[in-house]
Amino acid sequence: MNILIVDDEEIALTSVQRLLKWRGLRDVEICDNGREAILRIREKDYDIVLLDLLMPETDGMQVLEATKPFKPWTEFIILTAVDDIPVTVRAIRLGAYDYLVKPVDNELLFLTIERAYERKGLLKGLSAGSRTYAGETPGAFAEIITQCPLMKSLLAYAQVMARSGNPVLITGESGTGKELVARGIHRAGPAPNGPFIAVNVSAIPNTMFETQFFGHVRGAFTGAEANYRGFFEQADGGTLFLDEIGELPAGLQAKLLRVLEEKSFTPLGGSKAIQVDVRVISATNMDLDRACQEGRFRLDLLYRLQSAHVHIPPLREREGDIALLANHFLREANNRHGKEVTGFSPEAMDVLTRREYRGNVRELAQVVENSVLLCEREIILPHHLGRQPTRQSLFARRLCSLKENDEIQVAYVLMNTGPDRRQAAAVLGITVRQLQRKLAQMREDPYWREVMGEALSRERD
Repeated sequence: MNILIVDDEEIALTSVQRLLKWRGLRDVEICDNGREAILRIREKDYDIVLLDLLMPETDGMQVLEATKPFKPWTEFIILTAVDDIPVTVRAIRLGAYDYLVKPVDNELLFLTIERAYERKGLLKGLSAGSRTYAGETPGAFAEIITQCPLMKSLLAYAQVMARSGNPVLITGESGTGKELVARGIHRAGPAPNGPFIAVNVSAIPNTMFETQFFGHVRGAFTGAEANYRGFFEQADGGTLFLDEIGELPAGLQAKLLRVLEEKSFTPLGGSKAIQVDVRVISATNMDLDRACQEGRFRLDLLYRLQSAHVHIPPLREREGDIALLANHFLREANNRHGKEVTGFSPEAMDVLTRREYRGNVRELAQVVENSVLLCEREIILPHHLGRQPTRQSLFARRLCSLKENDEIQVAYVLMNTGPDRRQAAAVLGITVRQLQRKLAQMREDPYWREVMGEALSRERD
């Protein structure tokens, strides 16, 4: 059993470490600050983390929120001198297994560690039974294309949490696929055959909030010629997905909170309350904790929405997924536009993998579709991909000999002009014959053969 103890007090660290080792737990590490704890937990698979809440700079709650979505099988036990029920509730909803108040009885601590370890094994067993943890993407999330271990781990965690039917908060940058994850949670939940109603909260005018969410009866206002079933009633027996929940105006947050607590509402102009059985999944790219601290979002509403939290990493952090997704979008674009583009040149794929993708998967899909439309041959070249990547590229300036500098410039021009040697020679200010001699020399260099591949041999004079 691998255990990490996180506490800023040296006495607490060493005393708990000695106590655990005395009970036969040999693999026990210590950490005295939250920032380092986040790095260590993300890098290593700990079974149990004993986490103090009150620490300077980065507190225990921040550590829990920053690591639990990435380490769903690690169990966190909170150890703190603060006996605060709202804090306890928040810690449990962020994924903590238990919350123990200092000074902790030794036997209670050992019992809690044993039970947390048993729960960890149970959750991993459930995931292994469905072949989701280290292998295939969970079936409910089949729409999400990934080979990234981090993403697969998050989806496995989402599938386990989906079975509870409790509210789930999904966070991540724009374009990361939050709605796809929400649909997967719906399919993996207790009512997969029920309706899935997706609502962009930011697109609902304040004056239309009540009628859109709760509906209205005939005659409730001028123009209400028939009864209207609002989003909650439409989602009865299924899932209501609230996208951009962070954009909900403060004045309307109390109305949403009341419905979530009572699971009933009265349509506008009606006199009878309607009971509904609705699972709520919400999503945002906003830091809701900061919004709560600044008074822009209700803390009690956040507690209601965040029984479980799934944070989707940006595309740039998804190992191996850029090439996988690019080829998927290439096939889709071919079918949509009647093209027969077979793939990307190594140079084009290098450009793709070095982009920043502030728009994430959505941006990648658009870049690939545009490149298919622009491509006049069977393979996509760098100049079909539009602007150059913002991260450091193969052709960033470095100290080198004049000969190497010449080769770098030739390679750069060739990758941007494609197989047209006349155009490349014109850009370089040399004749086609001089260019061909230069390419012949580069073909003899293993480095350039590997970097440029068939670009060195394609010619179109």
